[in-house]
Amino acid sequence: IDINADAGESFGPWRMGSDAALFPLLTSVNLAAGFHAGDPLAMLAAVELAKEHGVAVGVHPGFPDLVGFGRRDMEVTPEHVYTDVLYQIGALSAFLKARRMSLHHVKPHGALYNRATRHAQVARAIADAVRDYDPELPLVVLAGSLSERVAREAGTRVAPEAFPDRAYLPDGTLAPRSMKGALLHDPDRAAERAVSMALEGRVAAHDGQAVSLRPETLCIHGDNPEAPAIARAIRQALTTKGVTVIAY
Repeated sequence: IDINADAGESFGPWRMGSDAALFPLLTSVNLAAGFHAGDPLAMLAAVELAKEHGVAVGVHPGFPDLVGFGRRDMEVTPEHVYTDVLYQIGALSAFLKARRMSLHHVKPHGALYNRATRHAQVARAIADAVRDYDPELPLVVLAGSLSERVAREAGTRVAPEAFPDRAYLPDGTLAPRSMKGALLHDPDRAAERAVSMALEGRVAAHDGQAVSLRPETLCIHGDNPEAPAIARAIRQALTTKGVTVIAY
């Protein structure tokens, strides 16, 4: 299974995340491309850091919302979603090409990712942008969600994803960040959930109900201060259980 994290999210003098500590523990990263976070210098630095540690690089397109870090839902047309995603794919691809690297995947960020789990037109616009750029490029989607079903119907390659460090609702969607306990900070608890996701295909929702899922990649939130400790605990727990940790 793959272990990914959202990263490269600093912007100008504003710092976000612990990329240097986190990257050696991952097999892939999702890098911001300037819309919700990131700037050209941050993008290049993150690409070079990923190359140094042999980490596969994907782009992390979000809503054009630097002030809200891409976590505010926005009413935008499918045409805008399509072009915004395509634009951000192209931006990060330029830095990868300059460093003789290839784009590994696309994973929407924040409110855009969540909106795609509820609105088929948004999910389709994202899937179409990825497929039109490269039909072999995987789109990371919430495992078992509307966005996964729509992407498969569009003929887009998908990589189902699960979140060991986030609470789930019984319907398989992520608990809103406004909910108490939505973000887990205990590395051991996150590692336990990662093993359950990878080996048993399930995770306990916030109310104790079992949620079925079949992920190919597990996400760690890079903006979580405990992200490096969580990544280390998850990787160690999976390896101990005989799971091969490798980019999909």
